[in-house]
Amino acid sequence: MIDVLVVGGGPAGLAAALHASAAGFETVVLEPRTGTVDKACGEGVMPSGVRALTALGACLPPGRPLRGIRYVREHHHAEALFDAGPGRGIRRTDLHAALLRRAEAAGVGPVPGRVTEVAQDADGVTAGGLRARWLIAADGLHSPVRRALGLDLPPGPRAPRRYGQRRHYRMAPWSDLVEVHWSRTGEAYVTPVADDLVGVAVLSSRRGGFDEHLAGFPALRARLTGEPATAVRGAGPLRQRARTRVAGRVLLVGDAAGYVDALTGEGIALGLASARAAVTCLRAGRPEAYERQWRVLTRRHRVLTEALVRVAGRPAAAHLLVPTAAALPRVFGAAVRALQ
Repeated sequence: MIDVLVVGGGPAGLAAALHASAAGFETVVLEPRTGTVDKACGEGVMPSGVRALTALGACLPPGRPLRGIRYVREHHHAEALFDAGPGRGIRRTDLHAALLRRAEAAGVGPVPGRVTEVAQDADGVTAGGLRARWLIAADGLHSPVRRALGLDLPPGPRAPRRYGQRRHYRMAPWSDLVEVHWSRTGEAYVTPVADDLVGVAVLSSRRGGFDEHLAGFPALRARLTGEPATAVRGAGPLRQRARTRVAGRVLLVGDAAGYVDALTGEGIALGLASARAAVTCLRAGRPEAYERQWRVLTRRHRVLTEALVRVAGRPAAAHLLVPTAAALPRVFGAAVRALQ
């Protein structure tokens, strides 16, 4: 019997495997896909995520330093700078490749395998044909492990079903800030990820193609003078809820643990932090403590993101958000720094 079985070989799963291996646990990572995997991701890594990658011993991949966040709406803008060091704009494929290299060097590179059923008893967990003392599920937004254990919760009667799409443009970035453009129908994220590449992600509760959503941001669309460099990738619905993060000998990390929205851009940083917290609790012999740890480390993110999603769903309120942030720079700065 191995010590820790990690289901999912994305950033959160590989981080969990690296932490588990460093803690002395015999660890196996199961991932059905091979090589580097792309996904619809805003690709802006917050300063805490950069520090977490460095602590894992992963060489920071090519990218662009990010100094802060700028909100934009028509003729108004508000910006706030990070004070805990820079973030980083990183192509999702480059980030995954760097973590794969680190995991392989540590002897915990993913092996092919798919998990759709989980059985557990007082002594261990069986999944994907393997037996382990503990299972860490890092299998994404629509986690098969979470579903197999009956941990899915409905999004709530008033929660909007929001979706995200992303495309890259071959052009030099015009800023070293992540820009969030607001309109009546959604938001658009602009993240510099290379000296000649800009990522644009659109978020909305309205279904439609990428170009249809981008048309709601005429000033941004006019600024995107480069040719599309990648195909459009989508994800959603974004809001996912779990009854608990700990179910017997199974711990949920990353997006599998539950997800509010991509609006504040903390997905990678929170995935890395939750992976570390889960392994810390296992190492201490207190897996049940992970639920509280998860709630503490995600609280600010959940509160602020929920508030912003509510604002985004009310056009009149969304129209006032950026002018208000511009008029109250200290408040806006405090909100940004609370998430870094």
